[in-house]
Amino acid sequence: MSPEVIDRVRGALFGVYIADALSMPVHWYYDTSALRRDFGRITTFQAPKERHPGSIMSVSNTGGHGRGDQKGRIIGDVINHGKHEFWGKQGGMKAGENTLNALCTRLVTRDITANGGSYSPSSFLKAYVKFMTTPGSHNDTYAESFHRDFFRNWAAGVPPEDCSKGTEDHNTASIGGFVMLPPVVFANLASGREAARKAAVTHLGLTHESSKLAVLAGEYAELLYDMATGAQDLRSAAVDAAKLVRADLPSIATRGYDDTSVIHGIFGSACYITDSYPSMLYLAYKHADSFEDAVLANTNAGGENCHRQGRGIGSTQICVRAITGAALGALMGAALGEKAIPRRLVEGLADYPDIKREIDAFCEAALGTGQRATAAAAAGEL
Repeated sequence: MSPEVIDRVRGALFGVYIADALSMPVHWYYDTSALRRDFGRITTFQAPKERHPGSIMSVSNTGGHGRGDQKGRIIGDVINHGKHEFWGKQGGMKAGENTLNALCTRLVTRDITANGGSYSPSSFLKAYVKFMTTPGSHNDTYAESFHRDFFRNWAAGVPPEDCSKGTEDHNTASIGGFVMLPPVVFANLASGREAARKAAVTHLGLTHESSKLAVLAGEYAELLYDMATGAQDLRSAAVDAAKLVRADLPSIATRGYDDTSVIHGIFGSACYITDSYPSMLYLAYKHADSFEDAVLANTNAGGENCHRQGRGIGSTQICVRAITGAALGALMGAALGEKAIPRRLVEGLADYPDIKREIDAFCEAALGTGQRATAAAAAGEL
């Protein structure tokens, strides 16, 4: 692979973790005045507050998807061990720390590396089950609906390859399903755009049963592919992608609204894909020349800004802008490269040394001197 492609892939992977960690403390802040009161304007990594004024985590179902009571023990006994008593509380995570979904992206990255740079659905499922069911494997309190549904089925004896079946619901059609896709796409760069799309949709189906989400996941995978390979410029690609969800980005951008007004007033700030996907595309279009401006605009808009809904031993707030942030961060990083990301954000990640080692190893395995990559580079395809 060319140095430019490698830089973009590295930027995309760092982008997932940076945007997620920036938004982690303010996820579920749907009241932006409360966000400003508690954090001011966020410009760097911060830890969450102990108490969250607007989180709906306390009404989320601990035994399955969506809202419900906390009688179920999927949270606490099967996954997120020992965290049931902290469901609905705040705090516990450090500045620069990542949420569960971003940690699962790291899991996918490591698994691809362990497989010599190739993506394997069966290998991922084995690694995913081991990670999620191992006590102490992560510090997040919250687990998004798709995790809870998957492990409710798994605990009932359903084979891992079937655990996403029968779970289609509006809670499943969330942009959180996009967060693990970047390394899957990048492991297939040498195989072409369609192969990358198919691999991404296959991966999504392992954890999410949603026909609506699958269509947009395929589109998102193609965006990542095009940005990483330099096939399109970001603004043009975002405009084209937004047409699928009937959003006219240039028209919206000329109305003079600030980003928060657009996200909350035009698209909506929830994690559901109908809100979050056009919001992500709008921010990519508006801030196409600046990784930092794009991810900070997302963070400071509140709502579903990470990629899930609550974090750490006793957290409650961390999802929409974090989920959207992780997907946006990958897109911005793929378009602009690691070189365009401020070093303070890269090195400010709480687990930076390990993340860097994982990205280095992934790029060597998936983009290095393997036969597929060498042949593609020789043919001038990458």
